[in-house]
Amino acid sequence: MSGVAEKARFYLERSVPQLREWEEKEIFTKDELRNIVQKRNDFEHRVLSQGNSPADFSDYAKWEQSLDALRLKRCARLHLRNLSSAHASQGRVLQIYDRGVERYPFARDLWLEYLGYMNRVKASKRWRRVMTRALRFMPRDGGLWVMAARRSSTNGDMAGARSLFMRGCRFCVDEGTVWVEYVRCEMEWLQKMDAKKGGGAKAGSQEAARDDEDDEDEIRLGGSDSEDEDEDGVIARDPDAVGRGSSIKPKKVFSAETKTQLKHNPALDGAIPMAIFDISRKQPFFSAAVAERFFDVVAEFASSVRAAPKILQHILDAMQEAYPGSAEAGFCFVRQPVAGASPFTPEFPRGLREVYARLQPTVEASVEKDALRENLVVWVEGILKLEGLDEAIVTVLEHMKGLASAG
Repeated sequence: MSGVAEKARFYLERSVPQLREWEEKEIFTKDELRNIVQKRNDFEHRVLSQGNSPADFSDYAKWEQSLDALRLKRCARLHLRNLSSAHASQGRVLQIYDRGVERYPFARDLWLEYLGYMNRVKASKRWRRVMTRALRFMPRDGGLWVMAARRSSTNGDMAGARSLFMRGCRFCVDEGTVWVEYVRCEMEWLQKMDAKKGGGAKAGSQEAARDDEDDEDEIRLGGSDSEDEDEDGVIARDPDAVGRGSSIKPKKVFSAETKTQLKHNPALDGAIPMAIFDISRKQPFFSAAVAERFFDVVAEFASSVRAAPKILQHILDAMQEAYPGSAEAGFCFVRQPVAGASPFTPEFPRGLREVYARLQPTVEASVEKDALRENLVVWVEGILKLEGLDEAIVTVLEHMKGLASAG
């Protein structure tokens, strides 16, 4: 136990300058500081003892965060700024989490707490390093791959996001979450490209070109930790750049043929989501339920992505081929005409007419009638709960509900 006491003293002594400043600035009273030291000493003995657990590190870090929140409130009340120990509390919390994941490298919840705290305090470089460590310890955790890739895509690094998703798909072959979220990320990218109108094809080709440059033997999480960048940020001057007032005409970068090729870029026509879906069909986790998850994700973008109807039809054809008569295939087939359409738009009544025509024949042809009926009733009831629906639509939906529930 003496070794534990010495280690606890070592970590406590590192916070002495911070405590002295708090006393000098009268942020905390002497009794409060004495209680803080005692509380930290108790936590240190808990996390350093042999019977510790990931929850002990988590409780310690959360207590430090609550203490820092109290310190911030008192500093604001006393109008204190520019404290020399302003960031010491954040560093202490990060150190506690780092010690915790070092002691328990497979404690997923502790890793997530660690990553979440770094995200809140905007420690981006450290976040990337810690995420890389977490992925090396738990490469089959689909949630971590999705988190890392989504962060890259949110920061505008679509090439890095694709690299992470593809690497995650190589490891996570027993569950479809990474694959489904990969499709969602690609649909969001297509949505952005379509929103750019004329500039979408050019941007898409540049993203595709960047993908080819990724190193397959390195995990990249976006951003750069290097400090060796040029001062002016210029890599190479454009040899065809023309000064103001020059009589020389600039060269055309894209010919008419090139522009046509960019306009019909397969990536902008949904080739990547369809390829992800096709490859997932060969994986052990694939089933009718997983295919329905793919369908639902793409359906969310049916009204905002030009290629979405084509992708939906591709998924539906695969489901009807692999799982004919299944409840999932029938459910997707019935909903297809109104996929992505809001019940308050003119497109919904037009699609509802086709839904009504498909409903009864699909139920009769299904080999899982009870499951299909249940799914349809739940879906219709979800729409009926919306306020402000047109009375005619409500009438049709009520009639459809009766047809679906009639056994």
